Amino acid sequence: MTPERQRGASTETEGWVGWPMAEASLPERRGDAEARPCSSVLELEELLRAGKISSGSRVDEVWPNLYIGDAMDSLQEQDLRRPNIHRAVGLHPYQPPTLSSLQRLLWVRHAAMLSHIDEVWPNLFLGDAYAARDKSKLLQLGITHVVNVAAGKFQVDTGDKFYRGMPLEYYGVEADDNPFFDLSVYFLPVARYIRTALNFPQGRVLVHCAMGVSRSATVVLAFLMIYENMTLEEAIQTVQAHRAICPNSGFLRQLQVLDNRLGRETRRF
Repeated sequence: MTPERQRGASTETEGWVGWPMAEASLPERRGDAEARPCSSVLELEELLRAGKISSGSRVDEVWPNLYIGDAMDSLQEQDLRRPNIHRAVGLHPYQPPTLSSLQRLLWVRHAAMLSHIDEVWPNLFLGDAYAARDKSKLLQLGITHVVNVAAGKFQVDTGDKFYRGMPLEYYGVEADDNPFFDLSVYFLPVARYIRTALNFPQGRVLVHCAMGVSRSATVVLAFLMIYENMTLEEAIQTVQAHRAICPNSGFLRQLQVLDNRLGRETRRF
């Protein structure tokens, strides 16, 4: 104990240390029975042996909601709901969100308006086809990597040739904005690509599809969940703070599966 704490302790105890026991102010006993002081320790021992103080129960309520017992087993037998220390990790398990709760979360628009491109995470941008084709804007923002999640001849057909001569790299995924399309097979490859790109000096990544709200938003959410240790709800809230998004119901279900898997691997459950 430090000198300051010792001085504080001595100050606090000055008023009562050394008081005669007979002069100490005791709380009044409730009820009609009179309090009879014990004359000696021997008398207390006699009372205990005679069973006049305790009812003999292994657990007794000695004050409202205050119990005294003789063993932990007796507490469990009385169903006092004490936590099981051997399962401490699971005391507050993560509850994966339902599809309806995710859709309600997406209906809450945090971003004021939908623009062509928004920075939703440091150096990570989410945008639409217009932004992907705006070369001057890409140069102005210092974009070094473009991820097209609507690649293909009949979709946003840019590719390496479109960006030839520009100081950026291109990654294409031919995905349909269809609830039955399995986008989950691209979650990890795209997340790795984004992580690697952001690790470059001055690395800045644009992830886009046609509208920048479903396919591209889904892989950005997957990236935040995989590499930034976010839950699905946290990832949605993070992105929605900067851009309104709306992954289709099939993509949401695939993100739920990822959320469950990551939850088991990180022992959130």
